[in-house]
Amino acid sequence: MDQFWQHFLAPLFDGLRYSTLTSYTWAHPRALLLLPAVVLLFLLREGLAQHRRQQLGVAFVRGQARGHWSALLRFIPDIVLGLSLMAGVLALARPQRPDERVEQSGRGIDIVLVVDVSASMELQDLRPNRLEAAKRVAQAFVQGRRGDRIGLVAFAGDAYSVLPLTTDYELLQEELQGLRLGLIPTDGTAIGTALGVATNRLRAAPGHARVCILLSDGENTAGALDPLTAAQLAHTFGLRIYTIGLGKDGRVPYGKDELGRPRYVETRLDETTMRQIASVGEGQFFRATDNTALQRIFTRINGLEQSEIKLTRYRNTHDYYRYYLYWCLGLWLLWLALKNTFLTNAMED
Repeated sequence: MDQFWQHFLAPLFDGLRYSTLTSYTWAHPRALLLLPAVVLLFLLREGLAQHRRQQLGVAFVRGQARGHWSALLRFIPDIVLGLSLMAGVLALARPQRPDERVEQSGRGIDIVLVVDVSASMELQDLRPNRLEAAKRVAQAFVQGRRGDRIGLVAFAGDAYSVLPLTTDYELLQEELQGLRLGLIPTDGTAIGTALGVATNRLRAAPGHARVCILLSDGENTAGALDPLTAAQLAHTFGLRIYTIGLGKDGRVPYGKDELGRPRYVETRLDETTMRQIASVGEGQFFRATDNTALQRIFTRINGLEQSEIKLTRYRNTHDYYRYYLYWCLGLWLLWLALKNTFLTNAMED
């Protein structure tokens, strides 16, 4: 009896729940348009019946006929018939639930994003500032990857690993969003140290493709490791390095003064060192002087570093129309039985 309930009766009653109905995909969704037509049909039928009752001349001996609650019982056969037709419409629409299984073959790329969070990243030649622009484009880059393990390193006067290599892109997006100015107390730009931390994360990665993407807007002013030495070390472990120089040289906007007037500061990117790092790492150097250029750079890197991932999808569809067909037939038989009982008013048939 328990198996009969679990395999037949329970799904039969579960199919009537609103949450179940909304979880289906429908093979013939246009058939659902017949549901309001069924309701309108019975409203029209009741309206015509009411009209006939008003025109029917019945003579009573004394007084007037009094209404009684039992008169409502005559609606039960019509309600049963309506529910039967509605269940038939649901069966005709053919509710389904697809079951998709994805098999992945091949290996993705191991990527570490190295992001400068020093004070100069607050400059506003990129909107709203250099750091926020870099974060937004990096997040879009992450959304476009499939099957790659991606890590995150932040640096200013020092560097540390924010997130190890992972395929949890949702967590990575949260960590990217959490990058902020002042995250690292020691100010400065320790490019060499940041590359060292990224190399330490990537050197033991089992994949054959290891990529480091460095975003910075200044020159190496902190840390004990020389950037070119760090790049050579990274290359030894098979890392390809892309460097992105952020911002313009010269006077750039930096907030406003006490009177609300724009404030400017002098800034300069050590483009020579950034180019040398990319050259040693067999990658490329890019210069992003505005948001559009930064987006194009990440789009280009996304095209250069493609992972060889093959996805095989297996789709199996489960039909659930039988349960509603059972309801339709059962209610139809019940309606036929009720037609021969006292519930039916013979004067209206």
